Amino acid sequence: MNERIKELRKQAWKEAYNVDPDDPRIARAHKAMEEGMAKFAKLIVKECIGCCENVISDQVPLYFDNWLSGGSQCIVEIKQHFGVEE
Repeated sequence: MNERIKELRKQAWKEAYNVDPDDPRIARAHKAMEEGMAKFAKLIVKECIGCCENVISDQVPLYFDNWLSGGSQCIVEIKQHFGVEE
C-alpha cells in the first residue's frame, strides 16, 4: 500500500469510526482487513483510470480538445461513474 493510500485509509477510519487505525489495538484487530482495503483502493483507482480513458477515446472537436477541458471532462466522468456530488 503506498503512502497516499495509507493516508486516505487513516483519514477514512478517523471520519467513519473516530479511531486511529495505526493504534496497535485497532491494527491487530483489523490486520486481516488491510489486504482487502488495499485491493479495494486499487480497484477504485483502476475504475478512475477507466473513466479517464473513456474521456480520452471520445471524439471531440479539435477546438475543444485541450488538457484543461479533458481534465474537466475526466472529473465529470468519475463523479458520474461513482455517483459523487459535492
